[in-house]
Amino acid sequence: MSGQLSGLGTDKVVLVTAGASGIGRCIAQAFLGQQCRVHICDIDSDAITDFQGANPAATVSRADISKPADVTRMYDELNAQYGQLDILVNNAGIAGPTAGVEDIDIAQWDQTISVDLNGTFYCTRLAVPFLKRRGGSIINMASSVVFGGFPLRSPYTAAKWAINGLTKTWAMELGPSGVRVNALCPGSVNGERIQRVIDNAARERGVSSERIRRLYARQSSMRLFVEPEDIANMALFLASDQGRTISGQAIGIDGYTESLSDMVPDE
Repeated sequence: MSGQLSGLGTDKVVLVTAGASGIGRCIAQAFLGQQCRVHICDIDSDAITDFQGANPAATVSRADISKPADVTRMYDELNAQYGQLDILVNNAGIAGPTAGVEDIDIAQWDQTISVDLNGTFYCTRLAVPFLKRRGGSIINMASSVVFGGFPLRSPYTAAKWAINGLTKTWAMELGPSGVRVNALCPGSVNGERIQRVIDNAARERGVSSERIRRLYARQSSMRLFVEPEDIANMALFLASDQGRTISGQAIGIDGYTESLSDMVPDE
């Protein structure tokens, strides 16, 4: 998004989880482009090093958000660096397993819920005292699956539906303190992560990855994959003054997802 948006700038501190690569990196760089002060966390040390080299103005923490102790340390580091937080982007998440419900390993279920849902809670509960001081914005990464379901992706779907519910609940709780809470709900986003999901689905169904990619594209009425920049632009809008009255919303960034029923395995 080109041009300076009102309500963003050097007086705003932004935290982006899983911000060293992929969608998170694009979001972090978008806020840096608005002259905000940006702190990211990530679990991948190599990705952090690469991010720091490309974005020396940002600060970083290595953290696994599924571990409360890591999250506490991350906030200690952010507080020591800035003493404030205005915008939290709960971007971190994993795709989880691709399998029928009867074949999902319990450890994989637990890991997906731990990262995608529990981690969002851990990061938000420590952000709220900062945000209540100055008002601000929480942007949760949900998914277009919250508008329906997603066969073969039970743990991921469960976590993202829960995040949608938390978004609405937290918007109600925190609105009187001037804190807005919204969920971004992307469809299929171009990048390495969606390719891994496609490859896993292809293996599960015994078909080619290209066939699964066509199925994913067909879910969108516009027959397209979302770009990370599309998500970053919406995050900027919601965090800016232009989005000051938007809260408690699950915002689709998916070209309108028609149906995920084609992901059901053939009999």
